[in-house]
Amino acid sequence: MEAWKDDDLERLVADLESDRVERKESLRGDAPTTAREAVCAFANDLPGHRGPGVLFVGARDDGSLAGLPVTDELLRQLADMKTDGNIIPPPTLTVEKRRLRGGEVAIVTVWPADAPPVRFRGRVHIRVGPRRSVASAQDERILNERRRFGARPFDVGPVHGATLADLDRVLFEHAWEPAAVAPDVRAANERTYEQRLAAAKMILSADEPVPTLMGLLVLGRDPRRFLPGAYVQFTRFEGPDLGSPITDALLVEGTLADMARRVDEKLAAHNRMAVETGGAVERRRYDYPPAATQQIVRNALMHRTYEGTHAPVHVRWFADRLEVLSPGGPYGAVGIENFGAPGLADYRNPGIAEAMRVLGLVQRYGVGIGIARRALADNGSPPPAFEVDAAHVRVTMRPPP
Repeated sequence: MEAWKDDDLERLVADLESDRVERKESLRGDAPTTAREAVCAFANDLPGHRGPGVLFVGARDDGSLAGLPVTDELLRQLADMKTDGNIIPPPTLTVEKRRLRGGEVAIVTVWPADAPPVRFRGRVHIRVGPRRSVASAQDERILNERRRFGARPFDVGPVHGATLADLDRVLFEHAWEPAAVAPDVRAANERTYEQRLAAAKMILSADEPVPTLMGLLVLGRDPRRFLPGAYVQFTRFEGPDLGSPITDALLVEGTLADMARRVDEKLAAHNRMAVETGGAVERRRYDYPPAATQQIVRNALMHRTYEGTHAPVHVRWFADRLEVLSPGGPYGAVGIENFGAPGLADYRNPGIAEAMRVLGLVQRYGVGIGIARRALADNGSPPPAFEVDAAHVRVTMRPPP
């Protein structure tokens, strides 16, 4: 991901026929929507450039600069396109301010996705010459085949031994598709069940209908039959360590939605709430605020490694703390040194991240730890503690004093 040279950018912004360039004078009006459509199209890279596309904000359609002041707020708005959950899976992009021809311009560089198709609000956008368009069924098949034969993330690779019978068709057609695909696209859909599964990354391809890891975790009738570590082990200890007597335990398995829901229910059953009165406003304090535990557990389900391990996510409730331990250390741009930094995220499992957004288990990307920190602070609890190494991530929460 080398930085653009000024002469390369000046050549691109002036190239009115290029399918790798989009220009916006500003982010007013419908520009935030059409800018996201452009990012989605660049991520899909239907022409097969295998190189980045560029969105210029502060440039007119004729390639001239608009004189737009590039502020920190504008750069923040552009960076939000990666994390606001409207483009799934989240695109790989960078945002920067540059001076070209004596004027300011914001540059959004978007790299082709490893696991297309990428959707913006349920539609697959592509480039057709210098214009944007919504992908046809044939366009989606091309993107599916590119994912099949390209270097794909582990979570959208095939789980050999699994078959179509291991996926729940009713769940796909009545829960997943209505949430993932725009109504008009579904109404015009003439694709087979296998083609629709392939477009959703639930199987490898229509010609090779082997369920993916993502497919089994979202639609699987029995995910652990093929993914032994795909479960959450909840344990309540009477004392402060693993040698203490166990007062409650539950193995939570099933789809991602099942696991998230049942862990929430188990934690709610153990959580105590105290109501403080006497002032003008009633205040409620939990042992562990639900917003914090929900974010930490769902982060673990999203970012854990499923490759080369049979280890589950552990949720351990001790007498003095709550721990969530997930297999797999930090990934990509997130390292041990910067783990938990505000707004910083990378995705070992982009398909699972996409699934959790579609299922409503996350609303935005990269904000879970921030939400947990804020919920704990509002509850009067200490901040969460993170223990991170190459093999695992442990998050520890403590009750308010």
